[in-house]
Amino acid sequence: MGIFWTLSLVMSYFQLSWQRVFTKKPNAYPRCPPQRIGTKKPICVITGATSGIGAAAAYDLSKEGFYVVLAGRSSQMLSKMIEWIHKKNKDAHVQAFEVDLSSFQSILKFKDSLEKWLLDSDMHVSVQLLINNAGILAASHRLTEEGYDQMMGTNYIGAFSLTKLLLPLLKNSPVGSRIVNVTSFTHRNLFNVQIDKETVVGKCLSRSKQYPFSHIYEFSKLCLLMFSYELHRQLHSTDESCKVSVIAADPGVVETNIMRELPSCVSRMTFIALNLLGLLQSPEEGASSVIDAALAPPVSSCANLSFCSSQEISGVYFFGGKGRTLNSSALSHNIRLAEKLWRSSSDLFLESKLTSARTYTS
Repeated sequence: MGIFWTLSLVMSYFQLSWQRVFTKKPNAYPRCPPQRIGTKKPICVITGATSGIGAAAAYDLSKEGFYVVLAGRSSQMLSKMIEWIHKKNKDAHVQAFEVDLSSFQSILKFKDSLEKWLLDSDMHVSVQLLINNAGILAASHRLTEEGYDQMMGTNYIGAFSLTKLLLPLLKNSPVGSRIVNVTSFTHRNLFNVQIDKETVVGKCLSRSKQYPFSHIYEFSKLCLLMFSYELHRQLHSTDESCKVSVIAADPGVVETNIMRELPSCVSRMTFIALNLLGLLQSPEEGASSVIDAALAPPVSSCANLSFCSSQEISGVYFFGGKGRTLNSSALSHNIRLAEKLWRSSSDLFLESKLTSARTYTS
């Protein structure tokens, strides 16, 4: 795992250097302040916001003028996070909701609570920024309430379901809105995959005697990346005036607690080796790609950039900070596979909605 992931990371940085030296096309976007809705702050929903990249991004976005909605599994951690942000930024506007992204019922409850809060707070019933950041690296096979592999359920299916449920709020925004999916360079380790409902829920992937956690993590991040591109195509092929943009952000390797389920000696040696190679980042450094993606301006407002057109920046992959973008793997751009992923994910979403409706009425 470690060697192949390191090679994928080095390849990504090499590609950045190649673009800078050998291509004339600019590949970096400036950051643009978020648009207010009248006198109201724009709303940013960020998952996995109680530690690591999510916590760093939440703080940065509160400084940029967003009303930040923290979404996480632990009410205690969410309360501590609010205190921490207010301590560092006394002018911050922060709200928090519990949500377990491996549970469709929990996601549905979060969506309802968010809508109620927007109405009760006399705010515009819309969301301007959704950051799907939550993710886990599970060392053992566990199932969600729906019977899905927990890593696939949290890293991909939960993000897909949350995005589908919040899409009406994003479309209802009077200003441009954006979805940022936090993916990973590890997707480059996959060269040929089968996509159907069985693989998306992780059933056939986790049947081996030894749980292939690194492969499932890579696959979950590939799915999230392909979903980003396909959602971009779905939104903008049917409606050229669509103001919802979709961007993938890859923070690289960040010193967080994501490897907490692995033996401590493994995570410690991994971080030491990556630090010696100059590839290990702090959460604040890693969050820079996420903030770049969140604040990349509508292209129409970047008249000084030679690659601008009249369209919103959407369907791109941010990596390496400093507003830089990169080409993800060829497999991630496979439209046929992306369409199969969309159909399989949509079927699972519909099944979860029907099950939820039956539970509610019974």
